[in-house]
Amino acid sequence: MRGARGGGRVEGGSWTASFRHFLTPPRLLLGSFLGLIAFGTAGLKVLPGLYAGPGLGWVDALFTATSAVCVTGLIVVDTATYFTLGGQAFLLLLIQLGGLGILTFTTLVILAVGGRPSMHHEAVTATHADVSESIDFRRLVRNVVAFTFLLEAVGAVLLFAAFAPRFATATATWHAVFQAVSAFCNAGFSTFSDSLMGFQAAPAVQGVVMTLIVVGGLGFLVLEELNVLRKKGWKGAVQGLSLHSRLLLGTTAVLLFAGWATCSALEWSNALGGMAVWEKLMNALFMSVTSRTAGFNTVDYATTADSSNFITILLMSVGGSPGSTAGGIKTTTFALIGLLALSRLRGDQITSFRSRSVPEETIQRAVGLFVVAFGIVTAGIMFFAVFQIGAIGHDEAGGSFIQYMFEAVSAFNTVGLSMGATGELSSGSRLVTVFLMYVGRVGPLSFAAAIVLRQPSAAGEFRYAYEDVVIG
Repeated sequence: MRGARGGGRVEGGSWTASFRHFLTPPRLLLGSFLGLIAFGTAGLKVLPGLYAGPGLGWVDALFTATSAVCVTGLIVVDTATYFTLGGQAFLLLLIQLGGLGILTFTTLVILAVGGRPSMHHEAVTATHADVSESIDFRRLVRNVVAFTFLLEAVGAVLLFAAFAPRFATATATWHAVFQAVSAFCNAGFSTFSDSLMGFQAAPAVQGVVMTLIVVGGLGFLVLEELNVLRKKGWKGAVQGLSLHSRLLLGTTAVLLFAGWATCSALEWSNALGGMAVWEKLMNALFMSVTSRTAGFNTVDYATTADSSNFITILLMSVGGSPGSTAGGIKTTTFALIGLLALSRLRGDQITSFRSRSVPEETIQRAVGLFVVAFGIVTAGIMFFAVFQIGAIGHDEAGGSFIQYMFEAVSAFNTVGLSMGATGELSSGSRLVTVFLMYVGRVGPLSFAAAIVLRQPSAAGEFRYAYEDVVIG
């Protein structure tokens, strides 16, 4: 009942309490990124001096702002030539704000409204007894920001040393800063029209960019855990790592080397043809690294073999790690689904790894994330096919289906690689891409949790009778 004479009371508490109850962590997360995208879109439309020529329309401004905030890297115009220095700086601001990560934004917002991180975030962080006791969320936020700026600064200095012989000092400085921030944030935006294709024979540039991509994609929780272990001494550090970090680091290493070997074998005489042996190996490694949601490229993906593009699609789907600047279903989800399959093949009911059992709730979340992500990407591919190809035969389509499949996977997993289809997308396809980038950045499970109107009922309150179903 309403209180007397506009007392502002509602049954069960005040309007303020009801509003705070409505602002769940997933809704705060979605709202923060929506706010950044709206800010970026408005800025691209109203701020003066951003363009070398005519400005962007509303759809393209929304597309570009979403790509920057969601650190994707898909572009409908050439960043290097379409934007002025001020326009590039504005994009870099959006990349930096978006690239600070989901964990940083949600933790800051929750702390700002006087709350505290959810039990899920605490459970994710408290992966090891000794480590979790040393971590508090306010210090974690400060460390996230400090790690970001420190590593980006180091990367910028190293890139400046590599760019200085090629460009004037001011130009080399801006290229270095932009590439460093974009690489660490796994954004893929570049101040070079051909991304990094002009540096196929530049091991210093590729090495720095790959390092920034990998470190940015590891996740701040792992970096914090490694930092705590470093302070306690590296002796026995591997044994001291949590199961989360072991799975993450192991899966990352396997995917990187598997992608490297596969790209080398499939593109040795194709996209990598004409290069020296060491250049082929280096560029193949770069292909493997950048497929993990970075978006930079040293080869033209429109010329790579379909077999390589399919491998890239698989690598893009996995992406980086939880709490990082990367997208994808994440390395830990991929690892847990693999462990679940292995345990079932062995006849085990419990999923375990290295003498540790993984909680069933975590396994269910991993499977749920995979299913939801698969459904969203599949729907995106279908819309691309309808909007871009239409009801025409395969021969008439000219084999363009894989281009749009590649585009949809790249957008949802916030990678930014393209086979050249982005600039040709219709307005409808661009809006679909905006949705894929947004949901992929905030996470499909967070998106689903945020739009749920009815709160889940208490455990054990009510259930229907069990009835089995035959599968397999």
